[in-house]
Amino acid sequence: MPDTPAIHGIDNSPRGRLLSAAAHLFRDKGFDRTTVRDIAAAVGIQSGSIFHHFKSKEDILFAVMEEVIRFNTERLRQAVAEGTTPLEQLRNLVRAELTATVGDTREAMVVMVAEWRCLGEARQQEALALREIYEQIWLDVLARLHKAGAFHADPFIMRRLLTGMIGWTPNWFSTNRRLSVEDLADLIVDRVVGEA
Repeated sequence: MPDTPAIHGIDNSPRGRLLSAAAHLFRDKGFDRTTVRDIAAAVGIQSGSIFHHFKSKEDILFAVMEEVIRFNTERLRQAVAEGTTPLEQLRNLVRAELTATVGDTREAMVVMVAEWRCLGEARQQEALALREIYEQIWLDVLARLHKAGAFHADPFIMRRLLTGMIGWTPNWFSTNRRLSVEDLADLIVDRVVGEA
């Protein structure tokens, strides 16, 4: 069986290997140009065998997105649990999301953003429901910081600003090795709350 690197958060089961291969291909070729045959070839199986795990190519795309959202939601929960103050929790959240976007789940995160339009409306709604849980973790921490006077902007607006800063990072961070993820997280948090 060909060796397709696993996406962090996706297990190494036959289903997981299919998802990792699909994430690589969807990132490199795009959802529309990737065939079920391409995915099967990447893991060394017959294309019909994929349908033992998934009903359609869209189901594969949704499964990639679902796995990465669930994995990174747990990562955020752990980040908050490890912080003793709202500021520490925010730093942990920024580090966790940076790790997801420029590190171990980067490919699946790119697929989630770039191929969102390829999901049907019902699947988009399912993914949005999962994403709301993810976002609420951020909003809860930002609300505590806002209440403590760390910043004056609405927590929802602050989250959108953080999403922009972190979300753009994959476009430049891999070419700039002067910063670690931790250093970058500190810079981002300092922009949000100053030197608090």
